Amino acid sequence: MAVLTRFQHLLLLQPGFLSSHQSPVLRHPLIRTRTVIRSVMGSSSSSSSSKLLFRQLFEKESSTYTYLLADVSHPDKPALLIDPVDKTVDRDLKLINELGLKLVYAMNTHVHADHVTGTGLLKTKVPGVKSVISKASGSKADMFLEPGDRVSIGDIYLEVRATPGHTAGCVTYVTGEDANQPQPRMAFTGDAVLIRGCGRTDFQGGSSDQLYESVHSQIFTLPKDTLIYPAHDYKGYEVSTVGEEMQHNPRLTKDKETFKSIMSNLNLAYPKMIDVAVPANMVCGLQDLPAQANL
Repeated sequence: MAVLTRFQHLLLLQPGFLSSHQSPVLRHPLIRTRTVIRSVMGSSSSSSSSKLLFRQLFEKESSTYTYLLADVSHPDKPALLIDPVDKTVDRDLKLINELGLKLVYAMNTHVHADHVTGTGLLKTKVPGVKSVISKASGSKADMFLEPGDRVSIGDIYLEVRATPGHTAGCVTYVTGEDANQPQPRMAFTGDAVLIRGCGRTDFQGGSSDQLYESVHSQIFTLPKDTLIYPAHDYKGYEVSTVGEEMQHNPRLTKDKETFKSIMSNLNLAYPKMIDVAVPANMVCGLQDLPAQANL
């Protein structure tokens, strides 16, 4: 396994370095730096890559990744958060304020069962922020998304792809394919595709048959260099690609019947937070507003 030297790590943090260097160390999903918050730029022309500010943040109790995206070429520097967690809202807002961004959207890939979303709490702290989730989730929010919809911040947009199976309302957010969009493309897969794994399918309307079809039709059809950013990781991985998961994912590389057999025999424990998280997340994480607001 390759190891980041201090010199390599400093290089990776230099503005513009990633736009002209395709570092095999950074792109390898088995390497995790000590930096929880890090920047990734696309490898295309400077006009499309330099306008995207991207941060990957981590909440350790539920092993949840929250993603911050912003168009820093726009005068307002509009930004969005994907899968924020209630316990790290203040951290996220501190970063947003430090970077001079304007938070516009707080989005979820699905109704989570292992943590309470931070979308509702963000709305109480930042006037004008809109909560966003799929219409199929059945949850409360300001905006409900359907397959094919786009969510824009400045000139950057995410397209919505329905990827049910972990839950009935799961979606994947994918950066645009146009020449003026950051490249390589990025897919925020929620729990549909994890790095070398996938989300469980035994609750919340889950279906292993549906998840297999979703992944193979909506995610594995993306360009192979598309970066995969999941909602969780439990082994220290940060990022993968569509091509890597098509080749190395121990579940999703199997045929459908074998995949369904694997998923039906996982024998996973009952999620410890589900009875708290799901009811709260169905109402934007604000089931108990006074208690949440005091966090």
